[in-house]
Amino acid sequence: MTRTRQGAAAVVSFGLVAALVLGACSTGGGDDRGQAAEGVTSTRPPTTAAPTTAAPTTEAPTTEAPTTTVAPTTSAPPTTAAPTTTTKPKPAAPAKLQSGSEGAQVKALQHRLHELGYQVQAADGQFGPETHHSVVAFQKVNHLGRDGVVGPITRKALERPRVPKPRSSKAGFHVEADLTLQVVYMVKDGKIQEILDASSASGQNYTVDGDVRTAVTPQGSFVIQRKIDAWRRSKLGLLYRPAYFTGGYALHG
Repeated sequence: MTRTRQGAAAVVSFGLVAALVLGACSTGGGDDRGQAAEGVTSTRPPTTAAPTTAAPTTEAPTTEAPTTTVAPTTSAPPTTAAPTTTTKPKPAAPAKLQSGSEGAQVKALQHRLHELGYQVQAADGQFGPETHHSVVAFQKVNHLGRDGVVGPITRKALERPRVPKPRSSKAGFHVEADLTLQVVYMVKDGKIQEILDASSASGQNYTVDGDVRTAVTPQGSFVIQRKIDAWRRSKLGLLYRPAYFTGGYALHG
């Protein structure tokens, strides 16, 4: 009986040891696992959890779009229309005035000639013989061509004419003949009152009563000897109102 109890105790002790060993090897869960683990050294290698390294979150830097400054709207300057330039047509050149011309331009010419002292009795707008001789006298005094035609050159000279002066300034009335210019001055008290077209002797030979003579004009100071206030027929032709100053020489029209 005693053996049996000892054997039973041994069996119980063996069973207890076996239970403890089985308990340590048990994979059971819950509280049993917790109780078995107390005071038991585990032979499993310790589980090392790999450290989780979180990739650093790099936020892309937010770059704000630069603020665009809108240039101020510049209004176009007001359009100034170029002034309209009206080109006036050039006035027609004045017509040439000559014997036979008539009208306002001839009348204006006659007024101008009279103002300058040339022989024009009346400004009637008719370019007759008197106006013709006055134009020729003017052209002679101003050293122009002696054609009796008022063209551009003569017109310009009429604006700024040459003013002749007498050789003698003595008091009273006298007549001077300028043989170079072929004009006659009617002078009073040292001032020319009127200018006449004239023609002196040509210096050529001529025949009278069978005699051959040379046409010359005497020079000097003379006194009028006689005067005929009418037409006179001479051996050399018709003379109008001749005023003889020596021999058969006379001033005449």
